[in-house]
Amino acid sequence: MRLGIFGRGRLSTALAVELESGEGERIEVVWRLGRGESPPAPVDLALDASSPLAVAEHLAWAMATGTDLVIAATGWEASILGAARAEGAGLPIGILVAPNLSLGVAFLKRAALALGRLAALDPGADLAVSERHHRAKKDAPSGTARLLASALAEGCPRYATEVLPVVSLRLGLEAGFHELRLESAHETLTLSHEARDRALFARGTRLALPWIRGRKGVYSFDDFAAQIIDPLFAPPGRRHPNGGSNARC
Repeated sequence: MRLGIFGRGRLSTALAVELESGEGERIEVVWRLGRGESPPAPVDLALDASSPLAVAEHLAWAMATGTDLVIAATGWEASILGAARAEGAGLPIGILVAPNLSLGVAFLKRAALALGRLAALDPGADLAVSERHHRAKKDAPSGTARLLASALAEGCPRYATEVLPVVSLRLGLEAGFHELRLESAHETLTLSHEARDRALFARGTRLALPWIRGRKGVYSFDDFAAQIIDPLFAPPGRRHPNGGSNARC
């Protein structure tokens, strides 16, 4: 598979190294581009790990060239995808929106929905999200924090009218930390995810790239992860897609 990467930042660098050296289907990184640079050669699929201001331009290029696109940039306006979503399966390319490329975060999103439902049982319970990233990260809250806050609010309907607090810190070199918190009169419950290095996101990308290639329409990383994560929540005895059972480890 021939891959082009928009962006020359920390994430794109980690992805390029991991994708070219990792196991699985061979992925050749044909080009990595900075802002304003034009793709020098056609590719099978492109990954946008650039700035939020460049996403619309890269989406237009993908549509014009018929190139499937994974959008890993965060902080961009969701309205950019309005026309693409309207076309649905009639869209000429596949677009995968992935504010976080970690299967662990996909797992946490499902747990966030359950945590929100637990909070909904107690009118006095409060929910919040806190996140920390390196000092150079520009968007705050992070795309992942917004994703997790949305899952909490989906589970706890009163947050359709109340503001769910999201606290962001930008300091040091931390790759990423997210914590979900439920506070009630009698207990505190926290769920957290810590990214120790960006190779984590590269591994998720390696799995997701072959999945989106050839599909038509707009998908989320959650759509891809469902086939891996959802069976983990199945009752004992239900079989995984690979034929194994989750009745024992």
